[in-house]
Amino acid sequence: MKKTIRIGTRDSELALWQANTVKSKLEALGYSTELVPVKSQGDLVLDKPLYEMGIVGIFTKTLDIAMINGQVDIVVHSMKDVPTLLPKGIVQVAVLERATSEDILVTNGEINFEEPCTIASGSLRRKAQWLHRYPNHNLVDLRGNVNTRLQKLKDNQWQGAIFAKAGLERINVLPKNYITLDWMLPAPAQGAMVIVAMKNDEYSKNAAAQLSHKTSEICTHVERQFLRTLEGGCTAPIGAYAEIMEEQINFKGCLFSLDGKTNIDIERTVPTSEYEGFGEKCASLILQNGGDALMISIKNEMK
Repeated sequence: MKKTIRIGTRDSELALWQANTVKSKLEALGYSTELVPVKSQGDLVLDKPLYEMGIVGIFTKTLDIAMINGQVDIVVHSMKDVPTLLPKGIVQVAVLERATSEDILVTNGEINFEEPCTIASGSLRRKAQWLHRYPNHNLVDLRGNVNTRLQKLKDNQWQGAIFAKAGLERINVLPKNYITLDWMLPAPAQGAMVIVAMKNDEYSKNAAAQLSHKTSEICTHVERQFLRTLEGGCTAPIGAYAEIMEEQINFKGCLFSLDGKTNIDIERTVPTSEYEGFGEKCASLILQNGGDALMISIKNEMK
């Protein structure tokens, strides 16, 4: 039975860009689609059992519940925002070709890193890596969508703010004043978009699966497996990046203390054919090398 595939989306510019990208790709394959704006969390009935199913992502929760409730058929997420444990009944069906995973520093003019600076970011990972490199700098919290955060940077006397380059490029707001942070390990799956659907919706699953990019799927799988093994239900400063070169997967991963003073990192390579379980093995080595104690310390600090 042919049906119109309803694509759930939030109303931020980046969310709409992502949803429209998938809409165009599906329509190019001959599918009928429509965008369905989903109301805010407060407008939905959030039954307690849904949380027990693993809906923990602040950016994905509303859309996943809309799909569970039958309001939409598929949802497109920034993959780095998606919890490693999906809610019961929801499955990953496609990872689109990944954009750049780089973090960048958008600056308010010239910056001298040797002097005390105020840098804005809402990410534990970015804050910890920045403080590890620049312990004399001041880190301030920065929340909101991409446009909101760019405006806050303009409105404040900060020297800079850290962003994922891919998000700014996608909605054409990448400013001239930025520095690529090639030393900073990205969030697992940063720069990738993922499509999720209900496990029992074969039509939508089969349609969306045609958009998946195998290399991106493998690399993000390794990174998210690394994250899931380290996390244990606790948010922590974790970075990971996998790339495939000449039939080999090159992986870098790190775990930092919240203040950036302590870090444990790993770099490993395996044949691409051995990618299953590779992320977990790398995370296990981190845990054995002091990561266990560091994660306990992070959990205690965040209570």
